[in-house]
Amino acid sequence: MYAVTKEIRFCYGHRLINYSGKCRHLHGHNGLIEVVIEKPSLDALGMVTDFSDISKVVKKWVDEELDHKLILNEKDPIIAAIKEYEQPYVTLPENPTAETIARYIFEHCRQQELPVSEIGLWETTTSKAVYRG
Repeated sequence: MYAVTKEIRFCYGHRLINYSGKCRHLHGHNGLIEVVIEKPSLDALGMVTDFSDISKVVKKWVDEELDHKLILNEKDPIIAAIKEYEQPYVTLPENPTAETIARYIFEHCRQQELPVSEIGLWETTTSKAVYRG
């Protein structure tokens, strides 16, 4: 099995509702996404896939949809204030943990027919969550 990994960096804010730790407060991260694609064989050029093709699908979308935005639980009561002050945000149906954000990115890749096998999201330099299909 062959595999390639493309790293994509982005900045985001979030908070976790119904959580007692520090992450219950609005805060931000410099995230690092690892997009992993695996295939049993190489294409005619000797590649799993071209790194630029990954960027076209994932980096462009991350830059437009997630970078410098708040990622919030759709039930978060702070959304009313975020709307009032016209701040950019994205909602998920659950708490925006590193795990659920990784799954959200994975699902986007699959919807775009990118044969991703794994998304890793480094929330900090020492903390990484992984979602595999």
